Amino acid sequence: MAGWLSLPALLLLCIPFVTLLHETPWGHFRLAWRDNNAIAVSLGLGLLALCLIILIGLPVAWWLARATGRKRLIAELLVMVPLLTPPLSMGILLVSAWGPYGLFGQWLSQVGMTLVNNPAAFVLAQLYGALPYFIVVARSAFSTVPKTILEAGQTLGAGGWQRFRYLALPMAMPGLASAVALAWVRAVGEFGIVMIFAYFPQGIPVKLYTNLQNDGVDSVYTLLWLLLIVTLPLPMVCMALGRRAQVNQL
Repeated sequence: MAGWLSLPALLLLCIPFVTLLHETPWGHFRLAWRDNNAIAVSLGLGLLALCLIILIGLPVAWWLARATGRKRLIAELLVMVPLLTPPLSMGILLVSAWGPYGLFGQWLSQVGMTLVNNPAAFVLAQLYGALPYFIVVARSAFSTVPKTILEAGQTLGAGGWQRFRYLALPMAMPGLASAVALAWVRAVGEFGIVMIFAYFPQGIPVKLYTNLQNDGVDSVYTLLWLLLIVTLPLPMVCMALGRRAQVNQL
């Protein structure tokens, strides 16, 4: 019964990709001008942003999974506000904060740095677009780790880092794999924040938009396929690793 009830949603999700297969001009399947640069930008800077997201997001997720009281509520609010802010609005806020006339941007200007329309701004835009999602999913993953196991490790003399590294991290790995996959897709696919805050260098989403505006819908299908090729492998690997970790725990 559940299988039949799931068909409408599954069919609805399939329709755009069936259309993509049908509408792609396979006889003229080629990149537009500078599409290769957009692929390199999204792939290279996206990987850098993902590493930074994992590095700074894991401690927050781990702390939120264990913290209680008012501090946790404040931290959750700080995570949820950028997550719920529309991307275009967040882009405007980043320009207001980090732009040359913003408070933090003026500080950067005094040391000869800018954070608008350059690779650093691009990575920062991806961080704001993907970091909250990573923290929320990773926090849920850490919340599934039984407290009794962590308490047992503490009783046996394991320090905080040892409990995190050898107990919490392996047990939360299936959920953390999903968090990494989601963060990668969000970072590479971010459009609204990047469009406002870091139009240059152009990544794949912004290049898709400019191709669509300049040459019409037929000019975007090749780059759209390559966007899928760039974004899908890492989530699939994360899903496979997450399933393997889940099986090993059973």
